[in-house]
Amino acid sequence: MSLQARSWRETAEQTSGAWELEPELGSFGRPWRVFMTARVAIAGVLVLLQGAIHALGNTAGNGSLIVCIAYLCATLAVRLWARPRPPRSTFDAQWLLTVGVDVVAFSLLNFLQSSGINYTPLFALPVLLSSVLGSIRLAFGTAASVTLLLLADAWWSSMQGAGDFSARFLQSGLSGSGFFLVALLANQLALRLVRQEKLVKSSQSLARMQIQVNELVIETLSDGVLVVDAGGTVRSANPAAKRLLAAPDTVCTVPFQMTGQAAWLALDELMRHTFEAQSPQEAEINLIYPGHNARSLHVRSRLAASPDGSQESLCVMFLEDLREMQARVRIEKMAAMGRMSAAVAHEIRNPLAAISQANALLEEDLHEAGHRQLTAMVRQNAQRLAKIVDEVLDISRAQEQIAAPKASTLMLDDATLRISHDWARQNAVPARLRISTCASGAAVHFDTEHLRRLMFNLLDNALRYASHRESAIQVSTCLVAPGQARLAVWSDGQPLETTVQAHLFEPFFSSESRSSGLGLYICRELCERYGALIGYQRVLGESTAGNEFFVMFTPTAPPFNTDSSSLDTILV
Repeated sequence: MSLQARSWRETAEQTSGAWELEPELGSFGRPWRVFMTARVAIAGVLVLLQGAIHALGNTAGNGSLIVCIAYLCATLAVRLWARPRPPRSTFDAQWLLTVGVDVVAFSLLNFLQSSGINYTPLFALPVLLSSVLGSIRLAFGTAASVTLLLLADAWWSSMQGAGDFSARFLQSGLSGSGFFLVALLANQLALRLVRQEKLVKSSQSLARMQIQVNELVIETLSDGVLVVDAGGTVRSANPAAKRLLAAPDTVCTVPFQMTGQAAWLALDELMRHTFEAQSPQEAEINLIYPGHNARSLHVRSRLAASPDGSQESLCVMFLEDLREMQARVRIEKMAAMGRMSAAVAHEIRNPLAAISQANALLEEDLHEAGHRQLTAMVRQNAQRLAKIVDEVLDISRAQEQIAAPKASTLMLDDATLRISHDWARQNAVPARLRISTCASGAAVHFDTEHLRRLMFNLLDNALRYASHRESAIQVSTCLVAPGQARLAVWSDGQPLETTVQAHLFEPFFSSESRSSGLGLYICRELCERYGALIGYQRVLGESTAGNEFFVMFTPTAPPFNTDSSSLDTILV
């Protein structure tokens, strides 16, 4: 049985020692050093006492003085050079140098009896030492040794005819009984202290574990958490709170003052109102940083007050990005609408098809430019409506599941050049587009029309944020490993906010109010369908940094999830 698993409810005889259960020597070393210091102090007092007796002219106590000096040297040596080590059940080498030396030294002093001094109370030191720092067996052994020595001294004195024989034996017996009682009580008290210390350590370990769990939960929360005192000092802030509060290109380091920036004054006011009202508060706050977009937060505050008033009250503030809240609400609403889209989409498609057909027939008979311009407007808007219907059906999967087309193998460079030129002609931006193909001979498993849709979505997204300079949009291909190709679409737009990056590829999430938020989500679904990986990063171009969306194609191997129906109807 290990020392840690040994029960504290074992009997006194089975327990090896009060302090032996300590896995480390810290708790044992402190009382050990106290006892060693006490031994040195007692030895010093004895030397001074014997020296004073000798100075007063009593030369009969020279033997006692020598014993006291030797005892002082022994205690100093142990205190300075010995290291605390828990005892065994019997007298080992270290304890013979401590308990044994004490017993022998005090026995010699008691035997010599210079100047009529009674040294019997000094035996309490080795008894206490063995009881507190040792086992019950060692304590009783020490008490028994002291009792036997006292009885032997009483017998020797009676043989010399000194004093009353019965009284000396009675005094020795009573002293020995007292030492046994002291040994038992001291050992039990030591056991109780060790038991309580072990319980405290266990509670502290559980508390530390709980604190670690709480910190881990708070660290991974998407909502920001601030802990603020009444003086406006932020004591703690999780990464989400630092991200929401930090001004662009700055970092919040705890602790900091709520009044440190003008944008935080509304938060500081809400915190102070929470302390004044002694009740939870809730508000929507705008953080306005000069030269940057405002950041809207939904803030809830709660007061953590000490029950007995002995501790300082703290205000806990929960910060949530309003744009993320609105995006979640939007997703939930769109998900509910998606369940209705199956029936509605077919009803919309039929009139759209009729409108498109009638418009085409009408356009054949029209010759005036104004009339043909009107029919062109009808055709464009009908196509736009048809595209929106298809995208909603793709996301909600409301259409009847159709087997996915078998993925073809295409040459990446050829397909990239063809699709990029087609997109540039449609958008009339040939000067703003630069194409660089460096994956010669690389073949990827991807459907041609699906790759066209993927690149058109990425290029449309790049065009929305790119400048009007030449080569503001760049399309490139390269080989990153044997058989593994990479396609990238880069634009020189402004860096995306961290909150936008976290939801880039989620459906219905967009930083543009007129965007459906489906383009990048469809790109991700397409890539996952063919085992490719799509991602975003901020990279440095030839002269400036820009936003890059990249696609890592799998090495020439069969595509993943070829019969998935997530985007079976993605083609217009």
